[in-house]
Amino acid sequence: MNTTTAKAASQSASSSAASAPAPSPDPAFASSTATPVKVAVIVGSNREGRFGPVVAEWLLARVRAHEGFEADLIDLADVDLPTSLSFRPSAEVVAELDKVTPKLAAADAFIVLTPEYNHSYPASLKNVIDWHRDEWEAKPVALVSYGGISGGLRAVEHLRQVFAELHMVTVRDTVSFHNAGALFDDEGAHRDPSVAEAAAKGMLDQLHWWAWALRAAKETRSYGS
Repeated sequence: MNTTTAKAASQSASSSAASAPAPSPDPAFASSTATPVKVAVIVGSNREGRFGPVVAEWLLARVRAHEGFEADLIDLADVDLPTSLSFRPSAEVVAELDKVTPKLAAADAFIVLTPEYNHSYPASLKNVIDWHRDEWEAKPVALVSYGGISGGLRAVEHLRQVFAELHMVTVRDTVSFHNAGALFDDEGAHRDPSVAEAAAKGMLDQLHWWAWALRAAKETRSYGS
């Protein structure tokens, strides 16, 4: 084939491809993309005098401003679950579970806000994780941390291992607040938010993608089947 003939064939193929109708999206994919992602924001500390609510308010404002999310707050200071797990919990424990389990089950995705206590994350967070399993499975989770010089990042790395065991996807990017108390003013506003806001945007974009991708996949085929 000479150069002129090859060029003509190439142009003809390009024209045919341009005029061909785009493939129809899978109905489950289209439905999932159009539906807001329900994200549960979990405040992981219940410690007296905790700094978590300050960071949580900042975080929730970014989540609610991000297109495509529907946010729900779960504050573990409002949930009193025993550390002794049971397959037959008492009526009192069931009442506590009712504060959190339906919200976890309804969520398409999670954002866990954790401090760093003694090189790891708080017992209140591990406890609510261990009281549940199906509610976590095949869902994405983003991690936001705060602390001293490490910014809570050691807690984040421990949580990645735990959530992997629960068949969750932890998104790659995180938001961390190093020496957190000095970063916010008395009104809870970040003193220099540009870097943190850029990090939050990237993290939320990744969380949103994983959330609708996994939701669409589960609408087509049950996880593990």
